[in-house]
Amino acid sequence: MVTGGSRGIGAAVCRRLALEGHDVVIGYRSDRAAAEKVADAVVDAGRRCLTVAVDTSDAAAVDGLFDAAAGLGQVTGLVNNAGVSGPNGPLADADPDGMRGALEVNVLGYLLCARRAVREMTASGGGAIVNISSSAATLGSPGQYVHYAATKAAVDALTVGLSKEVAADGIRVNGVAPGVVWTDFHEDPQRPAWMADVIPMGRAGRPEEISGAVSWLLSDDASYTTGAVLRVAGGL
Repeated sequence: MVTGGSRGIGAAVCRRLALEGHDVVIGYRSDRAAAEKVADAVVDAGRRCLTVAVDTSDAAAVDGLFDAAAGLGQVTGLVNNAGVSGPNGPLADADPDGMRGALEVNVLGYLLCARRAVREMTASGGGAIVNISSSAATLGSPGQYVHYAATKAAVDALTVGLSKEVAADGIRVNGVAPGVVWTDFHEDPQRPAWMADVIPMGRAGRPEEISGAVSWLLSDDASYTTGAVLRVAGGL
């Protein structure tokens, strides 16, 4: 299951997981056409796919997502990826409703999805959760979106704490912290280009480079890895 799977990093993750042999449930917020396009790629890779519209900050909607996923079988992995930036600019100028929305999706949404996934995976004998964090969690994103960075720091705390809580149940919980990546997440579409000079590797990342890290953490190759936050940020 991949939330926010209709675009950017989430879409790349869905395509990669299909190539790795997984059936995929795509959770998306509103762009059905984009979700169906990703689903077509999953099917073309020979795997089954289901698309479900969901507001991950709503507990009932999250339950509906998991209930629908049962149509493909047991949930073996969750990629918590759905997220929003909220308002851009200095914190002093930030709109409270926009900040609240970011907190609800980026933190509460992850918690609700992880809560249901743990219930499912405990009953079925185990599984893996990957939370998409951000390099902003440690860099702070001053002048741009400090509140967003704070939500991602919360995601890192969730990853570490939950990994310890459910390790004995056969559930691994890890995170991936991307840096600047070429997606439509940015308010300024050219931000990845003008940020290149401050990235040690000299360029922004591609969604496919993030999806490889997610795929590894979900795989048996990472069977002894839990509580880790893998930074994939070009040196940031």
